[in-house]
Amino acid sequence: MPKRYLGNIITDTPTAPAGPYQNDAASGVWSLAEANAYTAAGLWPNAANTLTALFMGGETASNVLTNAVDQLNMGSTGNATDFGDLSAAKNQGGACSSSTRALYGGGSTGSAELNVIEYFTIATAGNATDFGDLSVNNYGIMSLSNATRGIFSGGQDGFGNAKNIIEYVTIATTGNVTDFGDLTVVKKLGATAASSTRGVFYGGDTNVIDYITIGSTGNATDFGDASISNDRVFGSSNSTTGVFAGASQTDGTIYKITIATTGNDASFGGDLSDARIKGCSTSSPTRGFFGAGTNNSDVRTNTVDFITYSSAGNAQDFGDLSAAKGNFTKATSSAHGGLS
Repeated sequence: MPKRYLGNIITDTPTAPAGPYQNDAASGVWSLAEANAYTAAGLWPNAANTLTALFMGGETASNVLTNAVDQLNMGSTGNATDFGDLSAAKNQGGACSSSTRALYGGGSTGSAELNVIEYFTIATAGNATDFGDLSVNNYGIMSLSNATRGIFSGGQDGFGNAKNIIEYVTIATTGNVTDFGDLTVVKKLGATAASSTRGVFYGGDTNVIDYITIGSTGNATDFGDASISNDRVFGSSNSTTGVFAGASQTDGTIYKITIATTGNDASFGGDLSDARIKGCSTSSPTRGFFGAGTNNSDVRTNTVDFITYSSAGNAQDFGDLSAAKGNFTKATSSAHGGLS
């Protein structure tokens, strides 16, 4: 093993950067390949490493929707701040993102289903801008993305009929969706997980887990079975592990899958800090975040809690959203699993 020089001390045991998206010093001499690897993992000290999660829309009280968009810095803990507004008060749309642009597609205003896709530039707080259209008016959508493509799948029409459609956009280019293929079964209000190559669709009024290869087109393939088969589930992932919750308002169990393999889910080894349904999730490369939802008192919550993907255990409190929200606020981030 070659010698390494850190702080002018020759050693075989260099000290890695301190942690995910922290700006502490990484003293010593590093090769460009090592620096690039740490940067890709979000570990290299850099003032630009602040990771943003956006929480969009939702329901603040029964049949009272909001257009508010909150932002959180995922590298620390703390409460959300205002980011901007959606074009209308709505919920149950689909949210996905690249590292620079966040999309929100479809959804419901309570009186109408929508086909509008709009976007935000994550680095700049502000209101939504029109992106294009879904193929049909749709809500209860499941969405995921890698650095290039945003995927919108499943959902339902105004009569509650679930869909099996999968369609996609190129996130960097505005425009309407293109057909991708079909899910193996109809799904609505399920959860998703993604690596840079594979997208997974979990639950959604069925125990079926499907997957696709994001960079191609075609129908989904069976992945395995989900422990949560309702249409109130929410989930997130880093590049290897998907986590899901929302079994019931009294059951906060978190389940997991390994994205690169196939098979049934398993217990993650911990619970949400507050059992709830109809919440939302997003992630950094190291943490999964669960926000909003309706708890056992049938009360909407402003809770955001998180797990560390590499360590089984209960979710920990992160901070609060600007308001208590339920009935599928949607979340995405500048560093979710599909980007890492």
